[in-house]
Amino acid sequence: MKYYPICLNMTHRRCLVVGGGKVAERKILRLVDCGAEVTVLGKVLTPAIEALKKAGKIEHTNDDYRADYLQNAFLVIGATDNDEVNKVVARDAMGKGILTNVVDDPDHCDFILPSIYEQKELLIAISTGGKSPALARKLRMEMEGIYGPEYGIFLEIMGEIRERILARGHRPQENKNIFEALVHSDMIKHIKEKNWDRLRGLVRDIYGEDIELGEW
Repeated sequence: MKYYPICLNMTHRRCLVVGGGKVAERKILRLVDCGAEVTVLGKVLTPAIEALKKAGKIEHTNDDYRADYLQNAFLVIGATDNDEVNKVVARDAMGKGILTNVVDDPDHCDFILPSIYEQKELLIAISTGGKSPALARKLRMEMEGIYGPEYGIFLEIMGEIRERILARGHRPQENKNIFEALVHSDMIKHIKEKNWDRLRGLVRDIYGEDIELGEW
């Protein structure tokens, strides 16, 4: 099976995670970080999930799985340590047209979750199609040595510049030329070296205007 890559806006989407162990914990933390409204269904929770519950960041139902808990869910993750329960979750959720993921069981998934590397707004997702999660993790670790904090700072600066450029109302091709010139310039090098004066000068030469840049 070949998967279609997509980034979903999960803000205020109701998500059900069945299970409260370490595997479920990782999925829950990611969903909460993305703004989802998460309900956890399970009788035993890890300390981290308990902390999220006490902080009011998730809802928790202390019960075994039943199909009626799927009501109004946008996305469901089966993350129990019982394969049969996970399969039932997948069958019920898919039958209702709900996006479904069962951890480490691609045959019972609508989608699989990639290994992710982040630097602020930079997000690199690595997938092996479910064939080797270990390789995906290895590649993610390699990304850490290639794309450092300077890339996150670069994107913050580019976000501000992009808003200003688009507000000028110039032709799309002209804007595209500026964006590409900035991306292919030495901006990241200057950020990495914390050479803010040269960075400002470079941006001014390409963008055509002075812009206030914070120092990180």
